[in-house]
This record gives sequence, structure tokens and C-alpha cells, in this order.
Amino acid sequence: MASQATFQATVHWTGGLNFDCAMASGETLHLNGSGEGLSPMQATLMSIGACSSVDVVEILKKAKQDIQDCCCELSARRADDYPRIFETIHAEYIVTGTNINEKHLARAVELSTQKYCSVMLMLGSQVHVTTSYRIEMCE
Repeated sequence: MASQATFQATVHWTGGLNFDCAMASGETLHLNGSGEGLSPMQATLMSIGACSSVDVVEILKKAKQDIQDCCCELSARRADDYPRIFETIHAEYIVTGTNINEKHLARAVELSTQKYCSVMLMLGSQVHVTTSYRIEMCE
């Protein structure tokens, strides 16, 4: 039987609605629930973009695409009533490189959002996720 990855984290209240978060491996993040800093929902949105971008970059590199940059721009709409979850998320992937094949990019985005991005897939059917992409060629 394959071993499963395990993670341990601590979230410590530091007063007000401030929380210092730390992974057992040492990485840290400060979150704030009052709108004065990075909120947990903002961190979740950024995590979706980072997770899926990792996939897109890896898939394009395996397809031997000359990728120079990848940017994921995200927009989300939250419910008005509690628990105020994300109702919709749109992710646009802007990939810069030389001779990037559009079919490879489309497939990379599709594979990430439908098969590999664990953060996005955890949202399940609760959130309507849409994607788009564009290629910017290097000169």
C-alpha cells in the first residue's frame, strides 16, 4: 500500500481577528478576518491559481513548449449569505513563450482543472469554475 502524504499545521490567534499560520515544516502565513490583511478566502483564491498554474507549467514543459512565463488572473464572486462561499471563480492563464502551441495550452488547462489541481477539485460541485487562456509570444 502506498503511503499517503500527511501535513500538520498550526493556526494561532494573535488578537483581534489575526492569525499566524505555520506548517510543521516551517512555512508561515499571516491571515486576517477583518479585512485589514490577507483573508482566508483570498488565500484560498490565490491557492487555486498557484495550484493550477503548477500543473499548467509542468504539462507545458513536458510537451516541450518554450514557456517563459505563466500568470493566472482570478476573479471570484462570493455568496451574499453565510457561509459566503465562492459561487463562481474564473481563472485566466496568460502564458508567454516562443511558439506556444494553443492546443497544448488548452489541454494543459483542461487537465489541471479537471484532473490534477487538488485545490480546485476540492471545491467540487459547490463552485462554478470557468477558465480561459491566452498566449503572448516572445519577440
